[in-house]
Amino acid sequence: MHLNRSTDIGLRVLMLSATRDDLLTIDELAESLVVPRHHLAKVVQRLQRMGLLETVRGRGGGVRIAAKARTASVGGLVRELEGGTEVVDCDGDPACPLRRDCRLRGALRRAQEAFYVSLDPITVGDLTAPPTRQVLLNLSRP
Repeated sequence: MHLNRSTDIGLRVLMLSATRDDLLTIDELAESLVVPRHHLAKVVQRLQRMGLLETVRGRGGGVRIAAKARTASVGGLVRELEGGTEVVDCDGDPACPLRRDCRLRGALRRAQEAFYVSLDPITVGDLTAPPTRQVLLNLSRP
């Protein structure tokens, strides 16, 4: 299974912001995480709509982690950020000729769910524990 780039960036934004009490700008996040500013801005906007980031507009503004995000399940976050995509696209163009009676599709769905279930007990706070915490703190230094 391969996560979308926006899911990866979203998790990294949450991890980095969980180590800071102050506001982080989009530019600071993009530079620290080495991702394009435009793409990061879209991810931040989505995380804000999900209630995981708080945003402050204007001069001196930025983003910070919302209280509920520290205890959010990584499995739940990945499910939501991935948007229910399947491991394989059996209905693509052209559609797979085996899609009606295929056992592979069901097996892959079960494997995907097992992947998510293995992430369910892990929280964003867990991801920021040492030794990762120190790495994140070093990334966010100006």
